[in-house]
Amino acid sequence: MRRQDRLAGADFLRAMACMLVLAHHLALRLDMRRIPDELASTVNILRFGNFGVAIFFVLSGFLLARPFWRALDAGDGMPSLGNYAIRRAARIAPGFWVAASVSFVLSLTLLALPLTPELALRYMSGLLFMSQWHWRTLFPVEADGPLWSIPFEVTSYVLLPVCFLLLFRLSPLRQRPFLARSVWICVIAIVLLAHMAILNLFALDDVERGWAYGLQGGAKEWMPKYNPIGFFAVFALGALAAGIEVMLPARRSSWFDATALLALAAAGYRLVTSPGGTPEAYGWLDIPYGFPVFPLAVATALVSLTHSQHVGRLLDSRPIRYIAKLSFGIYIWQEIILILIQRLDPGSFGVSTQNVVTGWLQSSGLAAALVFLVASLSYYLLERPAIDIGHRLTRRQPNRATPFKV
Repeated sequence: MRRQDRLAGADFLRAMACMLVLAHHLALRLDMRRIPDELASTVNILRFGNFGVAIFFVLSGFLLARPFWRALDAGDGMPSLGNYAIRRAARIAPGFWVAASVSFVLSLTLLALPLTPELALRYMSGLLFMSQWHWRTLFPVEADGPLWSIPFEVTSYVLLPVCFLLLFRLSPLRQRPFLARSVWICVIAIVLLAHMAILNLFALDDVERGWAYGLQGGAKEWMPKYNPIGFFAVFALGALAAGIEVMLPARRSSWFDATALLALAAAGYRLVTSPGGTPEAYGWLDIPYGFPVFPLAVATALVSLTHSQHVGRLLDSRPIRYIAKLSFGIYIWQEIILILIQRLDPGSFGVSTQNVVTGWLQSSGLAAALVFLVASLSYYLLERPAIDIGHRLTRRQPNRATPFKV
């Protein structure tokens, strides 16, 4: 992303999202029965690093909605959907396909799973970004659980321009920012009603339900509370935040610094108070990850950091920007690395050591280093070339004011 296009604070939140998810999966490897009592609360908080998924959804909605809001407010035509589709596909598809394929091969070799029609169906539905619609396919592959969220996000990528298409068709909304945002709030309300309908119409039985039955049992435990429409509500909150942000004056203010810090504190408080509840931290309407308090706090932080005088730029340090650059690779490759370490060294993550915390820290350090190495290779050899191709294909097209890169 060019320096003039970078939004203050966005890289920080992206980096925090991927690091939270990594901390979550590392904490899941720690035997809670063997850790000292004084460390139990800290480890429990780390297990709620899955909140990073909500940050990704809010951040994507925020960044991808900005060009639509700008065009609507200016009375212009809708941004090119061809550009939008090409850049989204270039950013997401190559890395996702390669990680899913590597994981699929590892499932058959390292995990020694039989090649069944259902395993193949899960893999193919993932490649087509359609695995999010049924609990049997929610996890496309066995050796890379975090990939479940990518097809969910792709659904949001599709629904975002569909909803904006309706707004652009309503001529009274053009150049009327407050009215347009009010209609978007109505869109969110409709999405929440649709989510409630899914909860009532698609309840699942308890046969082989739960994580004791593997990933598919876990998927059955999650659904229908985990559904693409409910997650679009989180995504749409980020889009609403973008609509508010583009209405604000361009000048920066120390008031936004204070608001950003308060919003980040609220988000952190919601995360650290989650232990004691469900591992998914179901919030209002059984939408996971502290909905709506946590995503609203993240959305508020995004708006505020963008217009802050100091905090946004301080948080977006060079190391943070580098982590943000690798964030997609960190997300899609981490579970593969962790499973490889466990399979090649069954005593890793403190399993075979008397001091379980020390053993876990050593394995976690090795895992983090390998994840960053693989993510770097993934970015420079796979993701960045695909992004560049997407940019070349859309270079001469209109509506490039705000990048679609996330």
